[in-house]
Amino acid sequence: MKTIRDIPVYDSIPMVVRAALNVPVENGKVTNTFRLRKALPTIEFLRKKNARVILIGHIGEAGTETLQPVYEALKKLLPELQFSPVTIGEAARAAVRDLPPGGVLMLENLRRDRGEVTNDKKFATALAELADVFVEDSFDVCHRAHASVVGVPQLLPSYAGLLVEEEVRELSKALAPKHPALALIGGSKFSTKEPVLTKLLELYDRVFVGGALGNDFVMAMGHSVGTSLVSNADPKAIKSLLANRKLAVPLDAIVGTLGNKRTDADVCRLDSIPADKAILDEGPQTTAMLINLIQNAKTILWNGPAGNYENGYTDSTFALAKAIAESDSYSLVGGGDTVAAIEDLGASDHISFVSTGGGAMLDFLAKGTLPGLSVLW
Repeated sequence: MKTIRDIPVYDSIPMVVRAALNVPVENGKVTNTFRLRKALPTIEFLRKKNARVILIGHIGEAGTETLQPVYEALKKLLPELQFSPVTIGEAARAAVRDLPPGGVLMLENLRRDRGEVTNDKKFATALAELADVFVEDSFDVCHRAHASVVGVPQLLPSYAGLLVEEEVRELSKALAPKHPALALIGGSKFSTKEPVLTKLLELYDRVFVGGALGNDFVMAMGHSVGTSLVSNADPKAIKSLLANRKLAVPLDAIVGTLGNKRTDADVCRLDSIPADKAILDEGPQTTAMLINLIQNAKTILWNGPAGNYENGYTDSTFALAKAIAESDSYSLVGGGDTVAAIEDLGASDHISFVSTGGGAMLDFLAKGTLPGLSVLW
């Protein structure tokens, strides 16, 4: 895979850098700068080479959000940064022409144009017209066939940024784990997790399914899950995975009212979940089992929180994060709330690698490549 070290000429060359700018924003302020900090090495590398750096990225799903708060947050880390309120067209081209060597310009949210998500050729062409080189440094979207991910690289000489290079290197290690190897997969949506679970059960000694994803397995074991979130999953697929002796499932649960902030912590056996309650975190027996597995593992892969993290059900997630941080194993962590827990604990420096990808990380592990990576080879 070609990287930015392979670019033949840098001086004064306009380069479009697809960056991971989709960060959490509340009340107009960025609340977590993890992805922005991870974007800096590529930006600084190109700046020091006197390239003219044009940052493109997205924020949110609706297509109406603005990158203005992201610009303000990144400008604190990169004072030279400028902002364009448009993404394509003459105004954007003029902003690029005015950019000095070593300058950095952030363009407005790509998803304000429907052509981004549909990989519209006209939109990709308009983006490509802004620069002479394309740099992919947003690993978190490399699993999506969007215009800025797969369309533009077909029109310009294209290279991987330092972050994407690091992601591929570290995730490749997770595909050849040292044993005993442990994978912890949480979150939700069984349909998106089935391929990676199948792959990990081939490679890892133990694979635990928890979070909302675990509810599908608890239900398949014949237990009532009350009002818990579940997927419209194929029961045969889940039972097939349950038959694998490497698979580990929850032993107990903390229940509460779905959608509400945590006010209590009722512990239940799996065969005693109340009809009006939901499973919202792993119980103490489950957490103790997982900590024991963590302490004995040489490779740990973790994607997805153990509980309903955003509503305060954080006990198991924090306990796992602490145990992994204290472990001597090679540890790889990814997924929004999982990374948030690591950051909240101040444990990032004690994790071998913290990925910027959630779905992209799982897709890479399942397939060994991604659409946004294949176009760089």
